[in-house]
Amino acid sequence: MKLFIRSILAAAAMGSTMLSAPALAETKLNALFMAQAAYSENDVREMTQRFMKANPDIDVNLEFVPYEGLHDKTVLAQGSGGGYDVVLFDVIWPAGYAENGVLVDVSDRITDAMKSGVLPGAWTTVQNDGKFYGMPWILDTKYLFYNKEMLKQAGIDAPPATWDELNEQAKILKEKGIVEHPIAWSWAQAEAAICDYTTLVSAYDGSFLDSDGKPAFQAGGGLEALQYMASSYNSGLTNPNSKEFLEEDVRNVFQNGEAAFALNWTYMYNLANAGEDSKVAGKVGVVPAPGIEGKSEVSAVNGSMGLGITSTSKNVDAAWNYIVFMTSQEVQDGYAKLSLPIWASSYEKPEVTNGQEELIAAAEKGLAAMYPRPTTPRYQELSAALQVAIQETLLGQTSPEDALNAAAENSGL
Repeated sequence: MKLFIRSILAAAAMGSTMLSAPALAETKLNALFMAQAAYSENDVREMTQRFMKANPDIDVNLEFVPYEGLHDKTVLAQGSGGGYDVVLFDVIWPAGYAENGVLVDVSDRITDAMKSGVLPGAWTTVQNDGKFYGMPWILDTKYLFYNKEMLKQAGIDAPPATWDELNEQAKILKEKGIVEHPIAWSWAQAEAAICDYTTLVSAYDGSFLDSDGKPAFQAGGGLEALQYMASSYNSGLTNPNSKEFLEEDVRNVFQNGEAAFALNWTYMYNLANAGEDSKVAGKVGVVPAPGIEGKSEVSAVNGSMGLGITSTSKNVDAAWNYIVFMTSQEVQDGYAKLSLPIWASSYEKPEVTNGQEELIAAAEKGLAAMYPRPTTPRYQELSAALQVAIQETLLGQTSPEDALNAAAENSGL
């Protein structure tokens, strides 16, 4: 009892959200989620309430943190010998988590029905070295969103199919005075910038690492991607505050009518196109991120996430039951407006497709082209080095070439 009271007090101190639980609950689960993008906090609360109603012997305590704190919060809790039973994790973390024993290997819990029903590409989210460390939950990539009304005013018939066309259209929009800064990006010194950079690396057919696992982004497509970012930023076509923006900043700028183009995740489509606080509702278009002529037709980053069980959990079976419920097709189909389901047959259901046919058409191409960020236990060091390289380049402190060479030296690889 004392332990339970301490858990409540600790959760309150961390700003967690405590869901009311049945009085007879015997098993307590602590779950860590992300407080941005994809499913909303309200969605996760509602899903969890449904789970607890169906499982009155299990009480789930939810905590939400910004994406930027998700990894460290998980690892620090492990070091303290307790904390969470279920955690949300990014596709880039299984290698490091496996090396450090953070998550339980659930390979023997993955059923044949799960393997055949989930989209094949989604499984890469939770795998490392042939083992499964959870269930995929968020299947996502970044898309190019555009303001249909602004393009029509500029006499532009179709959204850009290449990144060069994006610049050309943005220039027309600016010259005609339709919008001062037509493009908004998530280029703050955070993982968001790496996702935009990865999208461009995929467009330029670049590589992060060579066959020996050493940095290869200093040349070829990796260099061209950063050169494009610098050129876009310095052209006056990109919102100058992009160097400080995260995804929510991009969404707010776009839905306030202050940008014609924005790169962002699935969740922005319905919030910007149908949200009560959006000034561009009904005017939002979405297509796969553009390609580069002669190199790619579309570009995409793998931004998927999974749910796993921590190795310190004392309630592995209950935690797995919760994960199976949260990732089930029935639940995902009912909350498909901010995050698309991982289940292949979901895309044949009207409750999933109605009202977001344009988004799903873009997803059909974008999800098939998802480009992975590097799979390495040293990912956090690599990402941090690249974030610095992007910032220093945008600020004009160094050239793209020198910035990426320095990132390679500081990557830990």
